[in-house]
Formats: sequence, structure tokens, C-alpha cells
Amino acid sequence: MHKTVKKEQSRRRDLRVFKGVEAWIFDLDNTLYPAETDLFSQINEQIADYVAKLLDLDPAEAHIRQKGYYETYGTTLRGLMIEHEVDPDDFLAYAHDIDYSAVTPDPKLEKAIAALPGRKFIFTNGDRPHAERTAQALGITDHFEDIFDIVAADLVPKPNRETYDMFLEQTGVSPARAAMFEDLSRNLIVPHRLGMQTVLIVPANTRPLFEEEWALEGEKARHVDFVTDNLTSFLTAVGHALNNT
Repeated sequence: MHKTVKKEQSRRRDLRVFKGVEAWIFDLDNTLYPAETDLFSQINEQIADYVAKLLDLDPAEAHIRQKGYYETYGTTLRGLMIEHEVDPDDFLAYAHDIDYSAVTPDPKLEKAIAALPGRKFIFTNGDRPHAERTAQALGITDHFEDIFDIVAADLVPKPNRETYDMFLEQTGVSPARAAMFEDLSRNLIVPHRLGMQTVLIVPANTRPLFEEEWALEGEKARHVDFVTDNLTSFLTAVGHALNNT
């Protein structure tokens, strides 16, 4: 492996880089709860159903259209607003009308988050009610100062730069003293450029594969500082590293 890649990998794996972090920023879906909870699949189905009903499409056509909006505009909602003047409140209420019973209290995650020094935020392309219900189900609500949702972002989703700028302006967070946790690599590009530490959350038992791809990408993957498939274990390790420095 190229020497510069080895050096970069080594730097990224040194958890002491989190010393001095004063703001911990977490995406919600497939980040604060694991992907195998399969909560987001319900949201995805609701969105597809909304598109099908709105545009009078069969499920297969609706899925194709939904994917197209997502890839072009960052979220299906933004695509529907731009092309069909959809009411965002109506869409968000429909998309998040799901069963939250799969999300259960996570005392170990709660303890790991509580141990982090500084401010904590949820930063999501979903809406506040969805984030509140999910955080409540996980038992972690009390540890977050605020939720920055798609409405607070004027319905402009991550990974648009202006969305992160709005977050920083509204919260007063200094990016050089912040860390961001995301399940989508592309949503970490701007945070990295702003100076945040970035952590990519991947599905369970897939970290070695992701890290191999990440190492081989070299320069292209520099916006991902760390990869983990277990958020709780990672945060616990960060806490230990901070307490021992």
C-alpha cells in the first residue's frame, strides 16, 4: 500500500484527535439507530407510496421516479417541491407515519453519548417530530441540546453546503471543534472541508470491507476520518481515549 495512504490511515485511527471536540453532531436514520433496525425501509415505502398516489404511477414506476428525485435533488421531497409544488408538511407527515416499535431503549448508547464532553445535536434530513419520536424510543433525548431538521434548513437537504452553513449559524458551533457522524459518505464531504472530524457509520459486520475500499481510494476518501459499524463501541472508545489523555 502506498506510504501516504498508510500514514493517513494511522492518523485517522488515533482517537486522540477528538480531544478538544466541543460539539458532537449526529445524523439520525441508520446512524443513531443501526441500519438493521430497518426503520428507514418503512419511510422509504411511505415515500414511494406518496409518489405513486401523487403521480398516479404503479409501484415500480414510483420507485424509479423516487430514486431519480433523490439523486437529482438530494431528497425526494425537494424534487417533488420543485417539479410538482408539493406541500412539504403534508409530505413529511405522510413519510413519517410509521411503526416505531422496532426502536427500543439503548442504555449502552445512552451512556456513551452522556459521557461525551460538550454539546450534542441531531442533524437530519428528516423532520423534528420523527427525530423526537426516534430519540425518545432510544432513550437518548435528554442528552441533545437541539434537533436541526429539514424544516430548520429551509427544506434544503444535506449534502448542500448552505445547509451546513445554516446549521453552524443557528447553533454557533465551531467546525474546527466539532465531530460529525453519518451513514452517508457524501454527507461528510462538506463537514470535512469545514474542519470537522468525520465518522462514517456502516452496516453491522461490514467495517473491514468499507475500510479496505476507503484505504484503496486514498485521496478520494480523505473526507472520511473514521469508519465504524458499531456507534456505541466507537463512542465508548472515544470516551476512554479522552479520559486517558
